[in-house]
Amino acid sequence: MENGEPIKVLLVDDHEMVRIGLAAVLGTEEGIEVVGEAGSGEEGVRLAQEYKPDVVLMDLVMEGMDGIETTRQVMRLYPECKVIVLTSYLDDEKMYPVIEAGAFSYLLKTSRASEVADAIRAAARGQSVLVSEVASKMMNRFRSDARIEAPAHSELTDREMEVLKLLAQGKSNQDIADQLIIGIKTVKFHVTNILAKLGVEDRTQAAIYAYKNGLAE
Repeated sequence: MENGEPIKVLLVDDHEMVRIGLAAVLGTEEGIEVVGEAGSGEEGVRLAQEYKPDVVLMDLVMEGMDGIETTRQVMRLYPECKVIVLTSYLDDEKMYPVIEAGAFSYLLKTSRASEVADAIRAAARGQSVLVSEVASKMMNRFRSDARIEAPAHSELTDREMEVLKLLAQGKSNQDIADQLIIGIKTVKFHVTNILAKLGVEDRTQAAIYAYKNGLAE
């Protein structure tokens, strides 16, 4: 820590040997102090309130209260704490919920001791650490969500948007050509592209789409 005090760490894992191993390894790291060990989520919440650790190393799968709910409660009661998930699991059903619950970093139990120590120091500085597998999953999900959220008309060019608005007004291809001062073949080309990008079959459906999405004038 910047004030010279050691980083206080709480271990939460229902496997005693894991806690013993972590405590032994972290006990040799300069500037890190293991202040408590919890064998259950319930005990982890209680000790977090008692010791007010800077960092909690959190297992995900535990009997009783799991790591997701434990993280949620710890963050609700003690939001200054940084929760680092240390688990063997990479499945979406556990990873995303615990991050949404407030987990700050996500490591695998296959991580080297030095990597865990470095993640603790990084968390104390306000820097999150995600193993590459998690970072990749998060990025893929973000890209997928972005594709889902983006409306179909976001694919339209400025000219295609102009044609769509005129089409929604009931203008014929010739009317659109005259108003935009372009050829009739160019209008037909734009209309074909508009139908394909919006995923509709005809001009009427395109017009309905325009009105539903506030694109018609």
